[in-house]
Amino acid sequence: KKPIWIAKPIGKAQGRGIFLFTDLKDVKLWKKAAENRGNPKQDDDDDVENYVVQKYIEKPLLVGGKKFDLRIYVLVTGYMPLTVWLYRQGFARFSAFRFSGNKTSLKDTHLHLTNVAVQKTAPGYDREAGCKWFIDSLKRYLLSKHDKEVVDKSFYEIQMLIIRTLLAVQKNMMHDKHCFELYGYDVMLDSELKPWLIEVNASPSLTADTPSDHEFKCGMLDDLLDVIDIEEKRTGDETQVGGFDQIYHGGYVTPVKSSVQSYLGCYNNRLQVKARAQREYIRSKNHSK
Repeated sequence: KKPIWIAKPIGKAQGRGIFLFTDLKDVKLWKKAAENRGNPKQDDDDDVENYVVQKYIEKPLLVGGKKFDLRIYVLVTGYMPLTVWLYRQGFARFSAFRFSGNKTSLKDTHLHLTNVAVQKTAPGYDREAGCKWFIDSLKRYLLSKHDKEVVDKSFYEIQMLIIRTLLAVQKNMMHDKHCFELYGYDVMLDSELKPWLIEVNASPSLTADTPSDHEFKCGMLDDLLDVIDIEEKRTGDETQVGGFDQIYHGGYVTPVKSSVQSYLGCYNNRLQVKARAQREYIRSKNHSK
C-alpha cells in the first residue's frame, strides 16, 4: 500500500494550492493540470513555487466520523531567554463531511482540508453555526471516551511539542525585548491521541466567523496586551495573565497545585484573573502612597 503525501505551497494560505498524492507521477499530472488551467509554466528555477511535502496522517482521530485539526495560540515575548505563553482556549476546525481514507477521494478538499476558508465553500455550509469547536469542549468529549491520564498526556504532549519547536529555532531568531510574536499552531491528533505538528503560522488569522469566535479572539487579544504590559501594571512574576499561562521562561514552568501538566483546554478563568490582577494593582498603588 502506497502512503499518501500532502503538498503545500509555502507562499500561500487558507488551503490554496494544497494537493494530495501517492506517486511522483501524480505531481507531474498536477503540474500539467495547473498549466492547463492557465497558470504559467515554471521552467525557470527562479519561477518555481516552493512546496513543503508531509506524510499524510491516514488514521486521524475522528469525532462523529469527521476529521479535525486544532488551532492553538502561542505568545512568545522573548527568545533570550525563551519566554513562552500558551493560551488555554483554542478551537478544533472540522470538516463538513465524514472522513474517508479511500484513494479515490484524494481530490476532495472538503473532506481532507479543515481550513475554514475551504469549508466555507462546501455545499450546505452553515455560516451561523460554523465548523469550529472550542478546545475545552473537545477535551470534555475526549474525557468521556478515554481515561483522564490518556487525555492529560495527549494535551501535555501538545505543549511539549510547542516548546521543542521554539527551542529548535531559538538561536536563529532575532531577539528584541521590545517585540513579541503570536503564533498559530496547527496540530492534529491521530487515532491513538498522539499529536502531530501540521504547521506554525507566523501571522495567524484573527478574523471571526461567528459571535462566539469574535468574543474569543477579542478576549485573547485583550489578554495579549496585558501580557506584554504596555501600561506596566504587572509585577513580572505572574505565571498566568488572563487566559495565557507561562509554560517556559528559560526553563520549563510547572503548574502549581494542579492535577494536570498542561492548562491547555482547561477552564478559561480569564475574567477572574483580570479582576484579581486589577485589585492587586490598585492595592499596590494605594500602599505606595
